[in-house]
Amino acid sequence: MYPDDFAHVSSLFDDENDCPSVSRLPPPRRIPAYPKARNFASQSAFPGTGLGFASGARCGIHVRVLRIGAGNVPVNDRQPNGAKRTRLHNHLNKGFETASAEYGMIESGDRILVGVSGGTDSMVLLDLLRTPKYVIPGDYTVTAVHIDLGFEGSGEDAAQLESYLRRTGCDCVIDRTDIGPVAHSEVNRKNPCFLCSRLRRRRIFEIAAERGCNKIALAHHRDDLIETLLINMLYGREISTMMPKQRIFSGTLHIIRPLAYIREELVKKFARERGFPVIANRCPTSGNSRRRYVKELLSALEKDNRLVRDNLFRAMKNVKKDYMPRGRHDG
Repeated sequence: MYPDDFAHVSSLFDDENDCPSVSRLPPPRRIPAYPKARNFASQSAFPGTGLGFASGARCGIHVRVLRIGAGNVPVNDRQPNGAKRTRLHNHLNKGFETASAEYGMIESGDRILVGVSGGTDSMVLLDLLRTPKYVIPGDYTVTAVHIDLGFEGSGEDAAQLESYLRRTGCDCVIDRTDIGPVAHSEVNRKNPCFLCSRLRRRRIFEIAAERGCNKIALAHHRDDLIETLLINMLYGREISTMMPKQRIFSGTLHIIRPLAYIREELVKKFARERGFPVIANRCPTSGNSRRRYVKELLSALEKDNRLVRDNLFRAMKNVKKDYMPRGRHDG
């Protein structure tokens, strides 16, 4: 109600005394003028990322269509199979991009070889790599590689995985080996996991060179980094873990772990949500490893303190060297 309307209000009252006095009414509310429309198309909403708003945004009502830098397609809210993304999918994609951006894992034009064992972790990694991104460059190529270790029944598993990957349009390499039986032979009964991992990793390096790939993506998540830290401390007498990005062969090749910030339980939940065809682990010693023991130890500790894993993960970035024992030659 404004002063010009009071004459009309006064005419509604029969008696002049019934009409409220204008002096007793609160002052009219000031309405600020609308700001001029701004075009955000030529501006970067997030400096350094190449992100900006679509043109046509005005008066604080922004069109939420983000475009990545040159060479990338517009971001959408769909999964690779055309289904609408879930909140969990977006949450994992955010964790993926956060780790990738912080460590510079993915760059424009990268050729990425993805280690796919057929388990939930590697299937989730492959799916997220093929999901449109908001921040990191999207013009990279992805090739999946599966190393068939040669255990009994693993050939059928590899064929099933290959069929799924080709059906989804993913470039893939299925490499059949006898690494598993060799690692578990009589000459290597003491530590089959070490030899198996070493031979499998070497074969992946060779395939990366054959394919001209400069990045190898592995599906180690946050829980793997925490468990490796404890394994190295308890059995290796050192404080170390997996690096989210590791430079090898004088920088000609990098190992990246984009799931480094994502919890294992969310990875498993997303795999169930997407219905990936997960193949069984045929390794005879997979259920009796040091990693399995450390995983159970952490689960037991979490019964008293549910923040155990989170505290260990944060501790890796909060090392106080002044309060660590040093050698006599360190000053």
